[in-house]
Amino acid sequence: MIEGKDIESAGGLTFGQIGGGEGSFIGPVHRAVIAMNGQAHIVAGSFSHSYEKTLKTAKTLSISEDRAYKDFKEMAEKEGKRKDKIDFVVITAPNYLHYEAAKVFLENGINVVCDKPLCFKIEEAEELVRLAREKELEFMVTYTYTGYPMIREAKKLISSGAIGKVRIVTAEYPQDWLADRIELEGQKQAVWRTDPKYAGISCCVGDIGTHIENLAHFMTGLEIKELSARLETFLEGRPLDDNAYILIKYESGASGNYWASQVAVGKPNSLKIRVFGDEGSIEWEQETPELLKFAKKGGAVQHYIKGGGYLTGAGQSATRLPAGHPEGYFEAFANLLNFMQINY
Repeated sequence: MIEGKDIESAGGLTFGQIGGGEGSFIGPVHRAVIAMNGQAHIVAGSFSHSYEKTLKTAKTLSISEDRAYKDFKEMAEKEGKRKDKIDFVVITAPNYLHYEAAKVFLENGINVVCDKPLCFKIEEAEELVRLAREKELEFMVTYTYTGYPMIREAKKLISSGAIGKVRIVTAEYPQDWLADRIELEGQKQAVWRTDPKYAGISCCVGDIGTHIENLAHFMTGLEIKELSARLETFLEGRPLDDNAYILIKYESGASGNYWASQVAVGKPNSLKIRVFGDEGSIEWEQETPELLKFAKKGGAVQHYIKGGGYLTGAGQSATRLPAGHPEGYFEAFANLLNFMQINY
């Protein structure tokens, strides 16, 4: 829950957005889930490198023209000086802008919500962490899948020792949307994700492989000690990876293997994770997110269902609807922002 301000009497928190204009996938998702929580409303933005397109989006969102900015630097500086400045900014521009945008908003005293991946270099990430702490500001990166109720239930079960000491983590995230070179046809999402200038050193691992590690770490708390990775590009002429295999050794002695692919025909968005301990195991799939498979050594495989009265508080607190009423991607995303703490 966002705290620190009387939301009802103050009319709610306000936010601005970088990116997320016409043709964006994740930008409208952020706006929709924030509206779903009823905690904040959008009042400012720089939605495109084209000011004309920014003005068009601003008009659609009922944002006044004086708070539709030509670029994120202008927005950060001008919003930072306003008495009614935005409470936080949502960064949904292509990857290469994340670091610079986050930095300038932090420097101007504005809390940051940034889409993944955070930035290109570990030094940049460390600088943002340091800056947020110095300014006493909130900073979060939105990895969607940790917001699912059954993932929070899984985390609780693992931390409670229900499956014993973790031995093996195996996870995969195959998609098929880049099985052809649709970037050559001008498909906006494919164009920038396959271009090193905008996506960085990786397409597949940076885009979805990071989700695998984030999910594995969130559920188990395991830290990577060493890894061996094979990145592949199957489409001739594509400069970045579209398939990857990664072998993991964790600090605890456990091992893992990750597979990420965007050329796996027949797999639309098939994120799956399995965690095996010395006393049991847990399994979850994103395309059937309300089901968590849980097994104890020597016992039958149990199916835990979202909304079930037997779940712990971890699973229940992230549930929005009664059992049997489907919840999915938008609800999980909204849960991330519902857990965000902004203190004033």
